Amino acid sequence: MKKIATLLVAGAFVLASVTAGAQAPMRIRGTITGLNGNVLSVKSRDGKDLKIDLSDKTAVVAAKALTLADVKPGDFVGPASRKRPDGTLEAISVQVFPAALRGVVPEGHMPWDLEPGSLMTNATVAGVVQASGGRELTLEYKGGSQKVLVPENVPIFTTVPGDRSLLVPGAYIFTVARAAPDGTISTMRISVSKGGVRPAN
Repeated sequence: MKKIATLLVAGAFVLASVTAGAQAPMRIRGTITGLNGNVLSVKSRDGKDLKIDLSDKTAVVAAKALTLADVKPGDFVGPASRKRPDGTLEAISVQVFPAALRGVVPEGHMPWDLEPGSLMTNATVAGVVQASGGRELTLEYKGGSQKVLVPENVPIFTTVPGDRSLLVPGAYIFTVARAAPDGTISTMRISVSKGGVRPAN
């Protein structure tokens, strides 16, 4: 028992050290310029040329368009939004997460970087009502709730399993990556455009 306790303490120490030394996740949006082996080249939306290391376990998922009618109570969603002058939230885009990501994607209402001042609300749809120019979603997450107006013309999408054949020059990607102390960038999941549908996170 003492040996097990010692191993648990050591493991916790290592995890704490790794967490303390880890850099914040990088959200990368941009256009693929090439794929060479396990290195994906991307021109980011701010004009940077990036190299992203992939692994055999890196998942590739494709964006699939949905409509407002597809969003229903019980769905786990992530609308990016902006605040209107009256303080209410208006969606810029809406992602409907696959069921497998519930409990994996962190819930909550937080700052986002889709545009300056934007917000993200990862939550469960508790209600959908018709509103002027679209539909209003009532979103509930642990510790809070938000109402978000989704206009008719806002891009709504989900993701479906894909593969590396989608990682072609000109395709648009979104990924949350990590940068190592030596500057190398790696990721375990990439969302990529397909058939003109972009992951508009």
